[in-house]
Amino acid sequence: MGSYFRILAAIPFFFLSAWFVMLLWGVFSPQINVQTITYVQSMLVTITLWLAVAPLAAVGKNHWH
Repeated sequence: MGSYFRILAAIPFFFLSAWFVMLLWGVFSPQINVQTITYVQSMLVTITLWLAVAPLAAVGKNHWH
């Protein structure tokens, strides 16, 4: 049951992370000559990164305990 509440607690951080991705992308995009992204696109980038990092975090947590 505890993991269920952890997932619910992570939801606001997802939206906050997507907002930070959008802001930082906007800062660096002119310097590397790429277009800026919308908030919806930043959510896609964020979920992609979360899906890539989550298995690594799970393995790391199980490996060190």
